[in-house]
Amino acid sequence: MKHVSPAGLDELDELLRALRGIDGLEEKKRGVFYRRSRAFLHFHEDDSGLYADVRVDAEFDRFRVTTKAERTRLLSLVRRTTRA
Repeated sequence: MKHVSPAGLDELDELLRALRGIDGLEEKKRGVFYRRSRAFLHFHEDDSGLYADVRVDAEFDRFRVTTKAERTRLLSLVRRTTRA
């Protein structure tokens, strides 16, 4: 699975704007977010859709973010994780 293309990031623009508004996240490069000094979230794509890799615990977990509902679930997870 390859990292997301600029066109894929364009599709995620609304999600990216919401992520930028979450305290504790820093966008180092478009679509690549850090929490404290560690990589926290980035995106991938393939023929089956768009995905986010999120460091929930020590490892990254992959979440599909192709639909609006999937993006809403991801935002909820990120908000919970950054508050912990």
